[in-house]
Amino acid sequence: MPSRNLNIILLAFCISLLCYLTHRRARPAMMVGDALDLINNHYVDPIDEDTLLIAAMNGMTSILDQNCEYIPIDAYESFQDSLSQEFAGIGIYVEQPEPNQPVRVITPLVGSPALRAGMMPGDEILKIDGQDVAKLSLKEVSGKLKGPIGTVVYVVVRRGEQELALSIDRTTIELESVIGDYRDDDNRWVYRLVDDPSIAYVRLTSFGEKTETELRDVLKKLNNDFRGLILDLRGNSGGLLYAAVDISDMFLDRGRIVSTRIRGGAVYDEFEAKPGTLVSNDKPVAVLVDENSASASEIVAACLQDHQRATVVGNRSYGKGTVQNILPLQYGRSALRLTVARYYRPSGKNIHRGIEAKDEDEWGVRPSEGMTVSVDDETLEKLGNRWRQASYPSLASSMALQLHAEGTPTATGEPDETEKPAADEPVADEPAADETKKSAQTTGSENQPLPPGGLSIDPVLRRAVDAIDTQLTDHKNRDTPWVPAAA
Repeated sequence: MPSRNLNIILLAFCISLLCYLTHRRARPAMMVGDALDLINNHYVDPIDEDTLLIAAMNGMTSILDQNCEYIPIDAYESFQDSLSQEFAGIGIYVEQPEPNQPVRVITPLVGSPALRAGMMPGDEILKIDGQDVAKLSLKEVSGKLKGPIGTVVYVVVRRGEQELALSIDRTTIELESVIGDYRDDDNRWVYRLVDDPSIAYVRLTSFGEKTETELRDVLKKLNNDFRGLILDLRGNSGGLLYAAVDISDMFLDRGRIVSTRIRGGAVYDEFEAKPGTLVSNDKPVAVLVDENSASASEIVAACLQDHQRATVVGNRSYGKGTVQNILPLQYGRSALRLTVARYYRPSGKNIHRGIEAKDEDEWGVRPSEGMTVSVDDETLEKLGNRWRQASYPSLASSMALQLHAEGTPTATGEPDETEKPAADEPVADEPAADETKKSAQTTGSENQPLPPGGLSIDPVLRRAVDAIDTQLTDHKNRDTPWVPAAA
C-alpha cells in the first residue's frame, strides 16, 4: 500500500477517535443543556438562567464531601482575596450581632482609610453611597464597602444618638496573619508574652500567601532570644498547603513533614524538611490547638508532635485531612473547589475525620499527654475582649470591649482550610522572676496601659508555659543536651 494512502487512513482514524471522545464527553453536557432549555421554555414561572446553572453546579458538588463546592462569580473574588491576604476596601472588622440589624464596626485597622476618616468601634453602618443598608446581610454590606482602588465610598454611621456622614477612600488593605501578644506604642506587634517577656508568642490566624514570609521575618528578629516559643493555632481553619509545609520546615532540619495520597491510596507527594532551622533545637516549643484548628493548622501541629519537636496543648483539633484544588471555570471568573487528595502525618496516621468517625477513632491532632485543657464560654468571652484590647489599644473603649467575641475577628471569609492555588501545584539569659514581672508591668506608654496578661485569663496559655518550663528543667537535669527526635 502506498505510504500516502497509509497516512490518509491513519489521519482518518485519529479524527474518528477524537470525534468519539469529544462526543462521549459532550453527552452529559448536552443533557444538562437540554434540561436548562426545557426549564427555561416550559417552567410555569420565569427563572434566571444563571440561577439554574448555579443550582446545577451546587447539585453536583453536594454529593461529594463537605469541602467541595462551586464558587460563583460574585464570590470568587472575595475567595481569592482571602488567600492573597489583601483586598480593595476601607479597612474595618465588622460583625452583625442579629439578622436584619445594622452591621457593626468591631474596629478599624491601624492606619486604614476608615480610621483616618474617623470611623470608630461600635459604629453601626446605616447607609452606603446613599443606599439604606441597615437590614442587609453582613456579606452584602461588606461587598458594597469594597470597590476599585482610588474610589470614594460615602458611609453614614450611627454612633450613640448621632448619625455621622463619612467620606472614605478605598485602597489596598493587607491582612495580617502573623500576630503577637499585644501592640506597642507604635502599633507594632510584640511577639513576647506581656506576663513573661522571656517567652516568645506567635499567633497564626490563617495560612495565606504571605504567612510564611511574615513568620520568617518574626523568627529572624527574635533570633532565638527566648526561653521557649508558643505557636498559637487556635481558631485557625487553615489555608494553603505549601504555607503549612514551609512553616513546619522552620522547626525541623530533617524528616518528613506530610504526605498526600490520591485516589486509590497512591502516594502523590511527600514533603521533606530541608537542613537548617529558624528555631534552635534547644528551644522548647508549644503548639496551641482547639476544635477549630483545621487542615493546614493540623499539618503543622501533627508534624511537630510526631517529631517530638513541640508539645501540643489545648483540645483535639477539627480533623480536616483533605487537600482541595481550586479549578478555574468560565475563563477564571468562577471556580470549582475539588478534593483531590488526603494527607497523612509523618507517623503515617490519618488526620481526616470521616462522616461516621467516632471519638475513639484516629483523626485530628490530640493534645500531648496531660495537655488537654478545656475552656468555658465565660473565659472565651474574656479572651475575645482581651484580644480586642491587645490588638487595637488606641481604639479600646468600653463599647468595643463589651462586644461579644470568641477570638480574633477576620476581615474577610477564610478559605475552607487547605487549598492549592492551582491544579498543578500542591497546594539572652533567662531573667529573674521579679525582673520579668517588672518588665511586663512597665513596658509601654504611660498614657496607654498594656492589656491584661493572657496568663491571668487563659488556662491553655498557662499550661503551655508550664510545659516549656518542664522541658527546660528536664533538659538541665540530663547529662547530655536535649535534642528533639526526628524521623
